[in-house]
Amino acid sequence: MKKLLVISLMSFLLLSVAVYAAPKDKAKIAVAANGKTAAAPVSNLAARSPYYLLFDENGKLTEVLDNPHKEASGGAGSLVVNFLSQKGITVIVAETFGNRMIAAMKNKGISHFEFKGTADEAVKKVLMLK
Repeated sequence: MKKLLVISLMSFLLLSVAVYAAPKDKAKIAVAANGKTAAAPVSNLAARSPYYLLFDENGKLTEVLDNPHKEASGGAGSLVVNFLSQKGITVIVAETFGNRMIAAMKNKGISHFEFKGTADEAVKKVLMLK
């Protein structure tokens, strides 16, 4: 019993040090966009956006994705959230979000930001708020 307690305590301490020493998660931002460049306007509907522009924590455009669920017959919001969460996204930006998409983001630990303007302006705003 005493040996198990000592092992448990040592495991807890090692885990605590590992968690403390690990780098903080960096923002990875997906912007629902109507075009494939950072100057593209932010899409008015997150789940049905034609493209998602992915930006890193420094605001650099790193990837452009076609939205594979833009024409889904139903549940596009949840499908998009699952798709983007697999890419490590921490924030999704669009003009508007449906309630079911917001719930799906909450379940995945992804935050959302409503913004009207261009994708690069949206990313700058998000990074100012982080």
